[in-house]
Amino acid sequence: MAKKITKVFKIMAPGGKATPAPPLGPVLGANGVNPGQFITKFNDMTRELNGRVVGCIVTVYGDRTFDLEIKSSPVSVMIQAALKIEKGSGTPNTVKVGKMTKAQVRKIAEEKLKDLNTRNVEAAMRVVEGTARSMGVTVEG
Repeated sequence: MAKKITKVFKIMAPGGKATPAPPLGPVLGANGVNPGQFITKFNDMTRELNGRVVGCIVTVYGDRTFDLEIKSSPVSVMIQAALKIEKGSGTPNTVKVGKMTKAQVRKIAEEKLKDLNTRNVEAAMRVVEGTARSMGVTVEG
């Protein structure tokens, strides 16, 4: 017999470096997940990401066990890493914080493709370009 799912929720945490301190611990505890077990399992699964923020879908079962599904980093985090910038622009229409090439956009789109609702690389590139535009990053090419 299959386990009864009691809750499904999403969280964002630094890969390989998550701690049970706030804000992560209270969210896990409130949803019936043992923070210590979660942190150990999450850090083991994401050790190679070395602090890069990743998404995670947590499925909690009736017997207080849980499953993790690790997603790729958000596009904005990937753009920040590619351009080595601290954050996006507060006023993206007037203040630009960097420039990306089409090759960089394609690389990010291909990495993110498995988590997007498209299988077309060109459509994924448009998603990345839109995120870049909203961050104040110019796409050249």
